[in-house]
Amino acid sequence: MKRIAAALAALLLFSVIAPGAVSAQSQPFPALSTDGTMEIPDPVIPFIDLSIRSPESGQEVAFSVQLLLLLTVLSLAPSIIILMTSFLRISIVLDFIKRALSLQQVPPNQVLLGISLFLTIFIMWPTFEDIYTNSLRPLSEGTVTAEEAYRQGEAPVRLFMYRQMQGNTGNIRLFMAMRGLDRPETLADVPTYVLIPAFILNELTVAFKIGILLYIPFIVIDMVVASALMSMGMIMLPPVMISMPFKLILFILVDGWGLLTEQIVRSFV
Repeated sequence: MKRIAAALAALLLFSVIAPGAVSAQSQPFPALSTDGTMEIPDPVIPFIDLSIRSPESGQEVAFSVQLLLLLTVLSLAPSIIILMTSFLRISIVLDFIKRALSLQQVPPNQVLLGISLFLTIFIMWPTFEDIYTNSLRPLSEGTVTAEEAYRQGEAPVRLFMYRQMQGNTGNIRLFMAMRGLDRPETLADVPTYVLIPAFILNELTVAFKIGILLYIPFIVIDMVVASALMSMGMIMLPPVMISMPFKLILFILVDGWGLLTEQIVRSFV
């Protein structure tokens, strides 16, 4: 016990002395003056000035509001990427195929989300390029105002969301009716706050339809394996444990990942 107490005391003493020694070693050596005396430099302490004052003009008020809106958009950027792009459909379909194969931990959810993200970039690249060409670059060059850049950047996203509905405007009519708005004649008459939830519901419906079609062949394998086990009297053996290798073999033989990726990309018109 004495040895342990001595070791703890030495460790405590070292933890107290060591930071001071390290900080002393990190400081530069004092310089020598012409008369041979040492000159100790003054410590340099950074000055940070954070002040809040009343705006002096309407331009400063507008700039503060624009900055606040920009921070709000940046905080909502993940939700925008998930709900207003192809990410929603892709992630749901990949989760369906994972469950249909009776897989629990492989592939991990981070891998599926990464695949969904890069497929989203691949599918949305023409839209992103259009936004950069007609909105971000003119705004950085100062040829358009912030409001005009917002309108130019909003148009390609609205067009993409409307194309995915493939003429099925039932969800748009639903939200227009709940809002009490008149029947729109063109896409320009549909407000963005109506188009976004209509697009989300459409993506959920399409993703679930694809998931049902993916489930059918694997359900058949589960039923065949369960019937075989019942006929052999193996009631206590879980059918999923036996059917999972057969489902994986089938998925690999038909090049499942390639077919699935191709059909997902082709589903976006």
